[in-house]
Amino acid sequence: MTSSAADVLVIGAGPAGLYLAGSLARAGHRVIVCEEHPTIGDPVHCTGLLATEAFDEFDLPRDAILNTVARVQFFSPSGLLIDYSSRKPPAAVIDRGRFDRALAERAEAAGVEIRLNTRVQDLATRDEAVEAVAAGTPIRARLAVLACGARYAVQQAKRLGIPKVFLHTAQREVPAGRLHDVEVHFGRDVAPGGFAWAVPVRRPGGNCVRIGVMASHDAPGYFRRMIARVENRWHIAPPIAAPRLKILPLSSIRRTYSHRLLVIGDAAGLVKPTTGGGIYYAIVSARLAADVAADALRRNRLDEAMLSPYETRWRARLEHEFDAQQAMRRAALALSDQEIDAFFDLAQTDGVMPLVRKTAKFNEHRHLIGALFKHPPARRILLRAVTS
Repeated sequence: MTSSAADVLVIGAGPAGLYLAGSLARAGHRVIVCEEHPTIGDPVHCTGLLATEAFDEFDLPRDAILNTVARVQFFSPSGLLIDYSSRKPPAAVIDRGRFDRALAERAEAAGVEIRLNTRVQDLATRDEAVEAVAAGTPIRARLAVLACGARYAVQQAKRLGIPKVFLHTAQREVPAGRLHDVEVHFGRDVAPGGFAWAVPVRRPGGNCVRIGVMASHDAPGYFRRMIARVENRWHIAPPIAAPRLKILPLSSIRRTYSHRLLVIGDAAGLVKPTTGGGIYYAIVSARLAADVAADALRRNRLDEAMLSPYETRWRARLEHEFDAQQAMRRAALALSDQEIDAFFDLAQTDGVMPLVRKTAKFNEHRHLIGALFKHPPARRILLRAVTS
């Protein structure tokens, strides 16, 4: 049986894995990426909203942008409406398949070897190397990077922990006869523990809408309810295919590094606790991990002490954000439908929207969250729910 040797083995060809692989290949390292699916970017388990500023920050492929969004309508359980718009579109709707394939093309141009239909079945970290078996072929590498999405068998085996908070998601992109702005719906009967959404998609072949829910349970059932809620407004014609289902982590694993091992993106649980968005934080973690890995590979030191700065750096960049979002999530979970309605009513009448316009950012929520907890009427609703 022929074996392969590499400097870095990356498990998973999503945005995080591909971005890191390309970065390390450009630094002169031999990188193998193993992807269990036969096609890059398929299946898609993503709403595909990405901050427009991220394209400049990380030099991301702009040809994957389908349209931008500048207005969001928020619906309370009883139907109260908050309409939020921004002068500059804060987010872009991307074609995730095209986005991932463009990152793969860049990685391959830098020298990365991508193996499709290749699932890593066994991974062992030895003193001198990482040894894996992928689709029956042994691979030996100096470093392994888990970029495998919300799968945690290796993390558990290495005693790195698993995310403590999960939600269930269901989503499908369907043709739409009429487009509207982004819609976000709240309520215990809409999506308990989360929310439901509709996002407009402009494709060359016709308009579509991405409809989805994130909920504590029965995501397919709440998805069907969301379809019924919006189908007339968006002119959605039946039949609707079954949604794609996914487990969504909303908290990080206990530790994101080990001997000859780094964990990035969803595999590390680095996802927005408020919205479940993961692309931006995945690429942030990939860049930080690539910087630490490049230095460790250059020095030929891949022990825990040499790789630990990765976790130090992502925590310095993201932990305050995660803490604030988790606090907001805990408060929101405790709200009854009546309290959510009261919050919407407050936002329509008592100075909350100016706070939103002043502090809201697509990838950073902590300044807005802090402002809401300092706003006396909003604070009373949020803390009453938590302490009741």
